[in-house]
Amino acid sequence: MAGGGGGGKSDEPAPHPPKDQLLGVTYCITSPPPWREFLASFFVMFLLMLLFLLVGVSPCDREVMGSSPARGDLKDIQHYLVMLGTTVLIPTALVPQMGGGNKEKAEVIQTLLFVAGWNTLLQTLFGTRLPAVIGASYTFVAPTISIILNNKWNDPDPIEKFKKTMRAIQGAMIVASTLQIVLGFSGLWRNVSRFLSPLSATPLVALAGFGLYEFGFPGVARCVEIGLPQLIFVVILSQYVSHMLHSGKAIFEKFSVLMSIAIVWIYAHLLTVGGAYNHTSPKTQTSCRTDRAGLVEAAPWIRVPYPFQWGAPSFDAGEAFAMMMTTFVTLVESTGGFMAVSRYASATPLPPSVLSRGVGWQGIGILLSGLFGTVNGSSVSIENAGLLAVTRVGSRRVVQISAGFMIFFSVLGKFGAVFASIPAPIVAALYCLFFAYVGSSGLSLLQFCNLNSFRTKFILGFSLFLGLSIPQYFNEYEAINGYGPVHTSGRWFNNMVNVPFSSEAFVAGIVAYFLDNTIHKRDGSIRKDRGKHWWDKFRSFHSDTRSEEFYSLPFNLNKYFPAV
Repeated sequence: MAGGGGGGKSDEPAPHPPKDQLLGVTYCITSPPPWREFLASFFVMFLLMLLFLLVGVSPCDREVMGSSPARGDLKDIQHYLVMLGTTVLIPTALVPQMGGGNKEKAEVIQTLLFVAGWNTLLQTLFGTRLPAVIGASYTFVAPTISIILNNKWNDPDPIEKFKKTMRAIQGAMIVASTLQIVLGFSGLWRNVSRFLSPLSATPLVALAGFGLYEFGFPGVARCVEIGLPQLIFVVILSQYVSHMLHSGKAIFEKFSVLMSIAIVWIYAHLLTVGGAYNHTSPKTQTSCRTDRAGLVEAAPWIRVPYPFQWGAPSFDAGEAFAMMMTTFVTLVESTGGFMAVSRYASATPLPPSVLSRGVGWQGIGILLSGLFGTVNGSSVSIENAGLLAVTRVGSRRVVQISAGFMIFFSVLGKFGAVFASIPAPIVAALYCLFFAYVGSSGLSLLQFCNLNSFRTKFILGFSLFLGLSIPQYFNEYEAINGYGPVHTSGRWFNNMVNVPFSSEAFVAGIVAYFLDNTIHKRDGSIRKDRGKHWWDKFRSFHSDTRSEEFYSLPFNLNKYFPAV
């Protein structure tokens, strides 16, 4: 060696040390912004609401004004706006198939927003206590459509058909919610998750984000003149501008999403009023236009959602079993979502008992969805998990305040309905960023694993490949034939098989979990290869002092409901 001696050792490259807590977060889970920011946010949103309702401010003008307050005032509003994408898109797709019109669509959006607010509050207060938004899930769409297509609920009157179908969906969700409630509160999911290692968790968390690629750029391409500028703006503002400025860096870092939405929404509105889409196809107009006044006009001024608002639920055993399988799929997906949220909130890995507690409260959330009639079950919002990474604000209080906005403004029907004017390609462009961040949080778990092990390479590569390949086969088959590979006379049975194998995160997570716990597990060196030794200190709630700081229940409830 040139230079002789041992002096060269200091220049030898060394791998980055593993970190069980992510650094560089402005506000972590237990360091909330001041309460004055909540009061300012609430006041700003209330004024904007009055302006829209009383003066008739257009959606694009509202967004211009909404981007002007001081930077601290809008952290919580940003979470609120992000989750509105899924909240609007799913009812917009499902309610017309059920026979409902603009009035029913607006009421379902209100209800979904109302229940999402309460579920988020319950999860942040009594569940995992992570800053996780609990909102609508695309996984529930397939079994819901199956119920919609059931001739049993047909009626000559479209409104009656809507009510009958809604009651059937409610009944299926109420029964299905018991699965997560039992697995969570009984501690069974705690026992299952204790066998998770960083290696088996990597495919699960990675594909919880990457597996949603079909909602990303394909959605952008539906109106490329709007979606592509949104994608470019949000990347430039969040990744380039924030690092080019010495002063004001935090503004672009934390509010790139809000700023880009404001700019592109104004641009989209100018295209609409300028007549750019007057002679285009109905499909293009649906994707690109911002003036959907029919929904706003149909929405009530003030309406408080309440349980069984569409009548008593109806129950069908087959539909309930199909929905129950779907809740199990979302349980696995949410496990990956919770892990991503804990990472970006700069918290330690979730103790299994805390994860199980969160699953139980998520089951309560699905029960509330069934009682109120939201058309869709609830799960961890992957897009809001990605927003934590973009803003680097992982505060629990910020998400709780956003939940307050959901509840308060869901009662004001006109306000919720106006967000239907946000073109879907804008939301899809944001998904490209958010889902990518969630996927990368899964890949970051590999820092605890031995990547030079052939066992690690096989489990990682095989589970990721099957997690992408199997759902691709199921989805392509359904796109070509109109039904999945499993096609019997029992539609509910078809869903019980087709839905799990259509979920990338579910397939990858189950395959990785099985292989990691069966291949050469008794070999002493394998424990370190799979990174299990890094998570041993989080196996029990009390084995690491930070767990109590991050995950203990409020109001001294740990005394009565101790985590183990």
